[in-house]
Amino acid sequence: MGSLWTRFPDYPEMFANLIGQANSRLSFDSVTLVDGAPLPDPGTLDGVLITGSPSGVYDPEPWIPPLMDFIRWTAASRIPQVGICFGHQAMAQALGGKVVKSEKGWGIGRHTYAIENQQAWMGEVVPPEFSLAVSHQDQVTLPPPSAEVTARSEFCPFAGLSYAQGSAISFQGHPEYSDAFASALYESRRSAPLSNEEVDGAKRSLSQPHDNALLGQWIANFFAPATEPG
Repeated sequence: MGSLWTRFPDYPEMFANLIGQANSRLSFDSVTLVDGAPLPDPGTLDGVLITGSPSGVYDPEPWIPPLMDFIRWTAASRIPQVGICFGHQAMAQALGGKVVKSEKGWGIGRHTYAIENQQAWMGEVVPPEFSLAVSHQDQVTLPPPSAEVTARSEFCPFAGLSYAQGSAISFQGHPEYSDAFASALYESRRSAPLSNEEVDGAKRSLSQPHDNALLGQWIANFFAPATEPG
């Protein structure tokens, strides 16, 4: 994926752009754990967003166990946190769920999810479903105890979760992905690990509308109470 970052913003910038369009009062600092950066003190934060990663939650990476502890501490402290893709899986695993490499194979292209349980941060008018670009092999197969499923599809039954263990929500899809980035990402995986047919089908599916802005608004709504004055 290295060459992609010479043509597109990195994940922190993608999220800053996405959420900033929904609420310009929110500001972001980023920490790159894979480069050895230390985790921040959660007590100094108004909220936490955990992005995607090429790693799986079960991989023997030295930064993953401390991240799991960080997620649990943040949840216990009721600090708002949001997980996307790997972040979704990490939060589910850390808070008592289970994540595996799915026997269904790769999820790629535009996927549509039904909203299962309406949440306050979704606002007053909530559509029955939303669509996002996706790119994942791993899936949450068992949500944490008392976690509420907020979004699902046949391919990914636990695509959105709200956690009773803390002020936390997560999504499997990628609202930060532009269609151009998603297309380039799939193209970079042509032949290995994806077949030509899979890549072509995924790229064609991007002609369907996405709901990136809606998810950006939901995330901003979720974080906003922690940043509002008074």
